[in-house]
Amino acid sequence: MENMQYAEELVKEFLVFRGFTNTLQAYESELSTEIGRNFEVDKILDLVFSVYIPKYQLDRLLSLFNFFKQCLTSPTETVFYATLVKLEQSVLRYYVVNALKSGKQDKVVEFFGASSNYLMQKREDWLAWFAIPFIKNPSLDPQFRMYFSKEWSDTLILSFRNFLSGMFSGTRIPALLKISTEKNTIKCLKSDIKQLNNKLSELQALLEVKEAELTLLRRNGNNIDFGKKNLTKASTAGSSLAGQDMPGVYEESSTLSTAVLGLESQSSSSAKSSSRDGKLRESSQLSHSDNDQILVTEEDFPEVKVDFQETFLGHNSAISSCRFSASGSNIASSSTDGTVRIWTYDSSTPSSKNATIYCGAEVSTLSWECRSDRLLLIGTANGGIKAWNADAKRVVCDLSTSKDFPSVLDLKCSPVDPVFVSAAASRRHGSTIFDRTGFASLTVWHMKTWKPLTVLPLGEDPPAITSLCFNHNGKILAASATDGMIHMFDMSAGLQITGWPAHDSPVSSVLFGPAETSIFSLGSDGKIFEWSLHNQGQILWSRDCSRFCNPVSFNTRMHEVALDSDGKRLLVTSGLVRAPIYQVQGHERGLRTLPHSASITSVDWHPTLPIYVTGSADHSVRVTSII
Repeated sequence: MENMQYAEELVKEFLVFRGFTNTLQAYESELSTEIGRNFEVDKILDLVFSVYIPKYQLDRLLSLFNFFKQCLTSPTETVFYATLVKLEQSVLRYYVVNALKSGKQDKVVEFFGASSNYLMQKREDWLAWFAIPFIKNPSLDPQFRMYFSKEWSDTLILSFRNFLSGMFSGTRIPALLKISTEKNTIKCLKSDIKQLNNKLSELQALLEVKEAELTLLRRNGNNIDFGKKNLTKASTAGSSLAGQDMPGVYEESSTLSTAVLGLESQSSSSAKSSSRDGKLRESSQLSHSDNDQILVTEEDFPEVKVDFQETFLGHNSAISSCRFSASGSNIASSSTDGTVRIWTYDSSTPSSKNATIYCGAEVSTLSWECRSDRLLLIGTANGGIKAWNADAKRVVCDLSTSKDFPSVLDLKCSPVDPVFVSAAASRRHGSTIFDRTGFASLTVWHMKTWKPLTVLPLGEDPPAITSLCFNHNGKILAASATDGMIHMFDMSAGLQITGWPAHDSPVSSVLFGPAETSIFSLGSDGKIFEWSLHNQGQILWSRDCSRFCNPVSFNTRMHEVALDSDGKRLLVTSGLVRAPIYQVQGHERGLRTLPHSASITSVDWHPTLPIYVTGSADHSVRVTSII
């Protein structure tokens, strides 16, 4: 009875919340009488045989039986369920017979039209009944005569009464109560999980702070010991070589004093970048002082302020790619075991496109069609390209690249034309992912015929293309390469129009800036540059994120960057459990994402909202809305 009272309170709460005051009064009135204290079989029978059937409310009749079926979900109730299915069949036949007796031929036709799919599942039981609307006098037909007799209808009502009495007798509780209790339990579990995730995030953040403090203390301790030791040597040398001109001793002691104060320079990174041409070197030097300050404060980036966060746990291996659809309503995520999942993060979004796709090989890249959420392109490590129709839920085309270029590194759909470009590469042995990629092939495909249109020229034995990006009208294609180059193609002519050396190391990711007057590139050395497209070779903005994109993390995968819809925040994948979000415009400090439990392998931004998605080696995908 405690459970029954709990269910009654839930119903009252719902009626008050919805403002159904008249219904609430009638409900309380019935609860106050003895008739409201037990399951009323007679009222259910009246509802079926005096309301739903005489008034031809077929939808409500079917809904009632579906409700009864939900009551019998336990494996121990298979006998009840089988009996209920037989009773449902007999009640529906009674519905047809009652309509024929009343001369409602249109209701019979309407019945078979609305329920044809369901009835065909019971083909053997209903096949003959599809002819009954066209029989002149079915009550005289030997096949249907029994169903028009009073004895059959009385037997049906008695059987239904006995079934309902047995179904809800004794200690059995209504399914509504079971469902409410289960939902309440699930709600409590979700709340507990959310609290545990928040606690885990706090503990991981605290651990990172403590590790940073410990590292700083060790660094300062070593610098002080080193400085004291060498200052002692310098003073001893000065006293023994009195009167001699020793500029080296002065320079050394000066450097050591700087080290003791903890003001070590970043000259090594500046020296590395000095190998570029004069214009590039001048531009990078202008931004180095800013970079040094960023490097000092990067560990202290504040954590993002989260509006909401949802975690998807539908994968069984590390995430290789995750992408928002064109509308942002759906997300496609892939894992290294060759599985692709399409899912929604918002419960109010229809889940009709949700699907699981098994590709049979490691998925290397995903690309949604830019004009709708209908098509998803999937590239695999064995040279396969699949086109998945999310509406029809099937593969509409299964392509393969040339045997000479068996690895698909990137796919990009044109934002305007029905074409896409594939970047494939040959294979070779090596320690890093860049060493294992050989020569490049860029192919333009038609999305109607699924045939190759042209191969973009790259010269003889070109290094592998790692990343692709279209501008807003699809006229220009940017491509980054393992030799540090960025190439620009005119898609109308199918020719390369320009290119320049962007990094001293392989370029891992490339994308256009918000106004398309610049282009961002991420190198395997961890450096990010924003290049001017008006003054080729000029660096407009730069950061060093080698702490997050360290060389070791490039052994198994390529890092990538993603720019939000406003073009102000740049999200980068990370070899750590957190990823940096750099502020591209203005002087605001960067941010750090909430932590996963392993490295962050893929990132993307919602096309219009301040929402990003992160995939991780911990098999999870997270959608985060920030304030």
